Amino acid sequence: MKIQDIKKIRNIRSKLILIKIIDAKGSVPRNKNVTMVISKNRQYGTIGGGELEYRVTNESIKLLNNSISIEKIIEFPLGPSLGQCCGGYIKIKLNKYNNGENLLKKNNLKDEILNHNKNLYIFGAGHVAKALMEKLDGTGFNIFVIDSRDEFISKIKIDYINAIFAKEPQIIIKNAPPKSFYLVMTHSHQIDLSICSSLLKINNFSFLGLIGSETKMARFSKRLIQIGYNKKLIDRIECPIGVDGIVGKEPDIIAISIIARLLQYKSLLNKQQNKYLKLVKC
Repeated sequence: MKIQDIKKIRNIRSKLILIKIIDAKGSVPRNKNVTMVISKNRQYGTIGGGELEYRVTNESIKLLNNSISIEKIIEFPLGPSLGQCCGGYIKIKLNKYNNGENLLKKNNLKDEILNHNKNLYIFGAGHVAKALMEKLDGTGFNIFVIDSRDEFISKIKIDYINAIFAKEPQIIIKNAPPKSFYLVMTHSHQIDLSICSSLLKINNFSFLGLIGSETKMARFSKRLIQIGYNKKLIDRIECPIGVDGIVGKEPDIIAISIIARLLQYKSLLNKQQNKYLKLVKC
């Protein structure tokens, strides 16, 4: 579910159903605690689509039309009974609420989304940042956009973007949570260099991407070595940013390539963390 959906759900004045996966085993389309909301005419979020979601939606409509029942639990083996070859098992709870306001009072969906997301700090609010902002909702990031130009920050009207006017980005870096993701794309190479230096100095980031060419990275690398950083740490800066093989200089193409790389990197981190957890449990 997206942050933008929360406001829409709050405005629903009729009855609606909160669908939540409460258990999942094996190969499943979505994992435990994923939610979805169904009203008479609208759907927000997804539990994976296909036959599973079709059947759960039908059960939700039945519950909406039932004047007595307010909740239901359904279980599905994801095999022949659903015509799916996943082979897993999923358990889903349906809860009925009188309106969206009531649903959100009983279930803090916004905080659930925010707490699950990674933090992404974008330094610079230019053309590429604007293209990124328009596409990032629902990708698993809490998004902060920082710029020293008030006229750029004041134009950001997207409710899921935290727009920050800051003359000294180092203050933001110092107070950001550990293991955050960073994209550096300001209007000034000198500011970019200063931000990269500050991030390397603290050295608690998950991902650091710098917009620019290989030539820019070579110059930054030389300067950062002169400042005193070791080459291994400097090599953690990804520049150019994006997925190899995507060609184009248009802001939207660059933004899509960057988002693809962020998701690729985040997935790799999740796999490593899951592998570590399995080793610890053993």
